[in-house]
Amino acid sequence: MAEKTRYSDEELLEFKELILKKLDLAQTDYNQLIKTLMNRDGNSVEDTSPTYKVMEDGLTTQSKEEVSALAARQLKYIKNLQAALARIENKTYGICRATGKLIPKERLRAVPHATLSIEPKLQKNRNV
Repeated sequence: MAEKTRYSDEELLEFKELILKKLDLAQTDYNQLIKTLMNRDGNSVEDTSPTYKVMEDGLTTQSKEEVSALAARQLKYIKNLQAALARIENKTYGICRATGKLIPKERLRAVPHATLSIEPKLQKNRNV
């Protein structure tokens, strides 16, 4: 029996549904992070004493940097999920870009935007 070279349309539909759910959740999380960065909740320190205000400003800056980093990471995740959807549409989803073989379904269910099988991914991480 010949080795499978791509996932069936039914399998791709299953992955598409999984990715769309993850994408919706990721976009909700991203929007919340952006809302936090924009400080739309109105948690200001305008009415506190100057000493506390200086301390609070330092903490606010650090917090905004952390939230900004989280937002950037979340945006990268969203773009990776969108790229996975594009691969589903052109029927190249689930094919390892290093080996050309199918990435196991278990890996794709855990990391639906994966483009590498475990072995090439581990090798890449060792080289970094």
